[in-house]
Amino acid sequence: MIPIISVVGRSNSGKTTYLEKLITECKRRGYKVAVIKHHHNDFDIDKPGKDTWRHAEAGADVVCLASPHKMAMIKKTDQELSLDQVVSYIDNVDIIFTEGYKQETKCKIEVYRQASINAPLGVKPELLAVVSDTVVYETIPHFALDDPSAMADFLEVKVLNK
Repeated sequence: MIPIISVVGRSNSGKTTYLEKLITECKRRGYKVAVIKHHHNDFDIDKPGKDTWRHAEAGADVVCLASPHKMAMIKKTDQELSLDQVVSYIDNVDIIFTEGYKQETKCKIEVYRQASINAPLGVKPELLAVVSDTVVYETIPHFALDDPSAMADFLEVKVLNK
């Protein structure tokens, strides 16, 4: 089973910026990485007027765009898929990071900045570590916002069993 780590935090806490750094570090170490970004609203990755958009507008329930270097799938759903359902479409990677999904019971890394006006999310059983410019919880491992290599070391031992 592919390990899933959800990077969570309040809005504008720096989740995306930190996740970019962590992905880069994991790739530098030779890992294959997948990322699932949770979005609370509808979104569109297709461009109006393009072929795949036209196929979807015509009623296709699934539209795939494939090239020698990438593949994208747009699948209409009647309701939001669970994280496990989304994960079922991913294979051939060493680790899956999510951005968001803070309500799921997957292992989590919380990103928190002291300058934020919001409080941290709080300790939950699945909280694996915190990335912050201050110690947030005394009993949870803490990592600096600008040092993804330390987090990658931690994940190799705790999650990837290296």
